[in-house]
Amino acid sequence: MRIALTGASGFVGASIRPLLQQAGHQVTPLGHDNGFSLGARPDLHGHHALIHCAFAHQPGCFRGGEGDDPQGFVETNQTGTRLLFDQAEKCGVSRVIFLSTRAVHDGHPAGSFLTDTLPPRPVNLYGQVKSDGERYLLSKTGIKGTAIRATGLYGPGPRNKWRELFRQFQQGARLAPRVGTELHIADLADAMLRLLAHPLPPATVNASDFALDRQDLLRLVAEHTGCRTALPDRADAVDMRIAGCAALARLGWRPGGIAKLEQTMPRLLDLAPQV
Repeated sequence: MRIALTGASGFVGASIRPLLQQAGHQVTPLGHDNGFSLGARPDLHGHHALIHCAFAHQPGCFRGGEGDDPQGFVETNQTGTRLLFDQAEKCGVSRVIFLSTRAVHDGHPAGSFLTDTLPPRPVNLYGQVKSDGERYLLSKTGIKGTAIRATGLYGPGPRNKWRELFRQFQQGARLAPRVGTELHIADLADAMLRLLAHPLPPATVNASDFALDRQDLLRLVAEHTGCRTALPDRADAVDMRIAGCAALARLGWRPGGIAKLEQTMPRLLDLAPQV
């Protein structure tokens, strides 16, 4: 399958591109490295699928990623995504996977269980523009589209999101408690591959794996590095919104859980060669 991949220069795109290629797909990267930005109308003729991961935001920040320019944030991401889906339809692309976010559900009550088909209830601009992208993709009757409502994503490499956290911990900083849901980037790629292979993919799916307390994450860091900094207290997880992933499970998707994090930790800490 010939796949156009937006956001190919970012963490998600750069991480999933080789995994798509290893699965036998031909990938056309669309990212800052080759001049693509949201709002462009790339030539997608001859492509069977589009995976849309591009997103313009303040570095390291998604919720609140608009910074001091909310209007520009909306115009770039919302309008850019709509133009891209229009272009895909015009060029005859039949399959689209849109990287959405669990932030579309931030307005649901604390402690809610989030099903794959739960209607969005965004409360911030990040969730709002992703929710709009989901609706617009659904309106494209000539495209089999799926929005993946992904949780926090982690993986090795120069864009490892925990790099600064690990540095602070190893330098003795006392860090605040935190808990969140995580998913290895390779498991996200596996979910995308399964959706591309399905003749009638669902319109929306959750992609989440396990709840990770910062104490447990940094305990792994300490075990690998010998760091003696005090671990943070455990966070209160009672109000967490847990996303169910029944739709992907029906496709045979099985993320790696905490075991995959433990296996990946040496690479997250740059203690093992990147492969």
